[in-house]
Amino acid sequence: MRAPRPCGVCGAAGAAKYRCPRCAAAYCSVPCCRTHKERCTPEPKRERSAAGQAFPGGPNRAGQHADSPWSVEDILTEDDEQDRVPLQKLKLLGESEELRGLLLNPHLRQLLLTIDQAEDKSSLMKKYMQEPLFVEFADCCLGIVEPPEKENILPE
Repeated sequence: MRAPRPCGVCGAAGAAKYRCPRCAAAYCSVPCCRTHKERCTPEPKRERSAAGQAFPGGPNRAGQHADSPWSVEDILTEDDEQDRVPLQKLKLLGESEELRGLLLNPHLRQLLLTIDQAEDKSSLMKKYMQEPLFVEFADCCLGIVEPPEKENILPE
């Protein structure tokens, strides 16, 4: 894991433990986050290429895209690492016809947008896990990245 960088707001050496989700700037505290948020100017959205990738060239071995200023290691802590889904399995999500079918539902898409834009994503996720459509979506995603092990099958 990388050592913390200097805070981009107050300049405290080695104190930046957090990153702005919009522009990836490093900061160290809630006050610095608020200060940064007031003047944050995120990069303009990148156009999707013909292949449908948001970042041309895809990620390199460090999980960093060729034109991106940050890598996956910049935002993951050691605790997060155990929950990390390999890129190969994530690509399977894009190949799933079942998942594509679910995402055609405008209600599900609105739920996902609401979560993405929410400040408290965790409590909203708990609320949406009571919604059958969202549970179906979550189960579909988990079934793709973590296929259930076959039980009660005798070896031949």
